[in-house]
Amino acid sequence: MLPDAARLHLDACEVDEAALQITLAVHSTQATAPCPLCTIPARRIHSHYERTLADLPWADYRVRLQLRVRKWFCGNRHCRRRIFTERLPTVAVPWARGTLRLAQRLVALGGKAGVRLSHDWALVVSRNTLLRLLRRQPAPACPTPRVLGVDDFALRKRHTYGTILVDLERRQPVALLPERTAAPVAQWLREHPGVEVIARDRASAYAEGARQGAPAATQVADRFHLLQNLREALDQVFLTHAKTLDAVNDLVHQQPVVLSDGVVAVPVPPHDIPLPAQQRAAQRQARRRELHTQVWALHRQGWTAPAIAQQVGVSLRTVQRDLQSAAFAGRKRRSDLGDSGLNPYKRYLLARWNAGCHTAMRLFRELRQRGYGGSYGVVAAYARRLRQAQGLPAGHRRPRQSLPAVAEPVCQPLTPRRATWLVLRRAAKRTEAEAQQLTQLHTQSAEVAEAIDLAQDFATLVRQRQPTQLDPWLTRATTSTLEALRRFATGLYEDYAAVKAGVTLPWSTSPVEGHINRLKMLKRQMFGRARLDLLSRRFVLAPRERQAQATCPREPAQAHPEAAAA
Repeated sequence: MLPDAARLHLDACEVDEAALQITLAVHSTQATAPCPLCTIPARRIHSHYERTLADLPWADYRVRLQLRVRKWFCGNRHCRRRIFTERLPTVAVPWARGTLRLAQRLVALGGKAGVRLSHDWALVVSRNTLLRLLRRQPAPACPTPRVLGVDDFALRKRHTYGTILVDLERRQPVALLPERTAAPVAQWLREHPGVEVIARDRASAYAEGARQGAPAATQVADRFHLLQNLREALDQVFLTHAKTLDAVNDLVHQQPVVLSDGVVAVPVPPHDIPLPAQQRAAQRQARRRELHTQVWALHRQGWTAPAIAQQVGVSLRTVQRDLQSAAFAGRKRRSDLGDSGLNPYKRYLLARWNAGCHTAMRLFRELRQRGYGGSYGVVAAYARRLRQAQGLPAGHRRPRQSLPAVAEPVCQPLTPRRATWLVLRRAAKRTEAEAQQLTQLHTQSAEVAEAIDLAQDFATLVRQRQPTQLDPWLTRATTSTLEALRRFATGLYEDYAAVKAGVTLPWSTSPVEGHINRLKMLKRQMFGRARLDLLSRRFVLAPRERQAQATCPREPAQAHPEAAAA
């Protein structure tokens, strides 16, 4: 009933039925009280005074504590405080007008949510007060994690970033650090000795911070980020082999499509780009090639990337992208090639077209009734492609002879991004058409075939955790004819110990990514009040009540010495 029955004694209880309020008269039972400055227990009482504290309600009744506490003489002659007020840290903080347990429940909900709850409890409190109380909450006392996950998060995307630390064994957040540099991570690790394993992404800042703060800890490169780095290398390969992708797309549009009823249909031809648009694109490509050549010429002379950007007149990101490869990769294609607002309605449109309705305006009106929000021009352009597939002249509506059925190709046209995901997708998840498309891509070019083989072998050794296959793969990749894969292999060599541990140990930063999603939700809920101190309190304090139910690591930790030996 009382906030702390061991330190408080109930003297009287008064119930006011009209005001729906219960008043409890209590007094402190402490025999001594430590001085807040020198911490020496005092035994001489100076005087008494009363504090009125709001407590948790009982059903519909508000609860008020009339707390009688004492003032004490400090017996330490060297202490600057001669008289001090008795502290009851388990009941209320100094100068508070509510008990600690009441503040904890209101603070747990945050600002406006806590205010709404306080109104239900007939309490008067503002959201700023609750936020101020939340900022004053002490940091939770938690053991130093043995396995630590490290990753970055955005306070303001592309402007301000921080670092999140998560205990991977307990799946609980530990701290939020300012910046995503090595110094805060190293300082935290020095202040919390005992970390044995650090799972991180491929950022060099976190690697350096781990080496400075916990040199004896085993660093583990996250497997998802390894595959992400491989994806970036494959993107560069396919950007430089755009003609190979075009050849595969041409083959796909030439192959007949077998429908579900066994009818063989002709594929819909791709969208024709007008000649003036092709000429303008070629001119832009020539200008980009010239800029790429200038960037590399200045880079070979020792110019820095910012200086090159200022000299050439392009953005810094453009210069950094050009410096990723000495070979000109061309303009990055749109990743949504083949996507259209008409796609959800193409099945119905093709069925009506094959049934004999060849009037674009009529088809457009039918699609509008089904929810299509695009323009008539899109439907008319698609109808022209259907006539082209069946060999009809433009504007022809009523053919006298029977026409073949028309269907969309079973696969979307390949872009560098789609080709990358086609290569990295698990074989069990590929459709028959995707497997055939991958085979066609493999046979088009020897360099592309080499990239596909290397990428699939690396994805297999990462997913199945085959550390014995890492060294042979690195040997093959470093002797590859593809610059992007050689550079990827060089980066793995520079972080070899962490990469070897990543394909050996079960730890990864997947739980950290889950907590980052929750952190984003909290940040958006708090709008402009999501500064790091307040965000850290809400983020780190909230899940402590579920610590007892936290999951254990999936695999035993006996694998740590194996990674250290590797």
